[in-house]
Amino acid sequence: MTDAASLPCSDACPAEVHLGDCLDVLDRIATPAEGFRLVYLDPPFNTGRTHRASNGRFEDTWPDIPAYLEWLRLRVSRAIDCMHEDGVILLHCDWRTCHHLRLMLDDLLGPERFVNHLIWQYGLGGSSPRRFARKHDDILFYARSDGYCFEPPRVEATSERLRGQFKKATDVLDVPAINNMASERVGWPTQKPLALLELLIGACCPPDGAVLDPCCGSGTTLVAARRLGRASVGIDRSEQAVAIARQRLADIAPASGDGTPVMA
Repeated sequence: MTDAASLPCSDACPAEVHLGDCLDVLDRIATPAEGFRLVYLDPPFNTGRTHRASNGRFEDTWPDIPAYLEWLRLRVSRAIDCMHEDGVILLHCDWRTCHHLRLMLDDLLGPERFVNHLIWQYGLGGSSPRRFARKHDDILFYARSDGYCFEPPRVEATSERLRGQFKKATDVLDVPAINNMASERVGWPTQKPLALLELLIGACCPPDGAVLDPCCGSGTTLVAARRLGRASVGIDRSEQAVAIARQRLADIAPASGDGTPVMA
């Protein structure tokens, strides 16, 4: 397998997938002249498990929290270096380290650069007789300056009074996780739903901006970016993940002229 590949697409939304550790890859690839407008980073969560699937596996364990935070800080810092002066970073995490990562981003960017603590609420997963069921992930939203892009996404209203209408999304994103029978499922253990990434990219990256995903896994961020007509770069250490991402991108057509996602 080659180290990197660009997938055929219109000049307006080229896509690249690179194999390797983002800390190394970002030092040797070309980045947009003015930097990435959006960095979406969904790193391993330090679950202490080996994630397995029919087409791949990866270790998600560190000796302790400080070791994990040191590993992640280096990569977050390098990704921030590649951001546009008005760029945004969305750091996807969970209950294990969210509080640590909020402080990390405060340190790297400044607490005044905090925009939102997003909650991705989903329904899948188990329950426990010893605690409230854990049914959400956290997404920390920081901007490099006050000039960041934000186009408020609109979601379907749930109240009877507004039934059939749309309203601006809140900081609680109610997007279903991918179930085992979903047509978009590709078998990667930590795959995120396209609906979630399309919402985030549409809100935080202008149409002429580029998206970076330093831990792209099966490529959902890149697929969402292509469907929305944004350029993208993804990086992952897993050959299986990179192969899946490249195949998914090869099957996606760019957005139509009005920005509507189009499937090939």
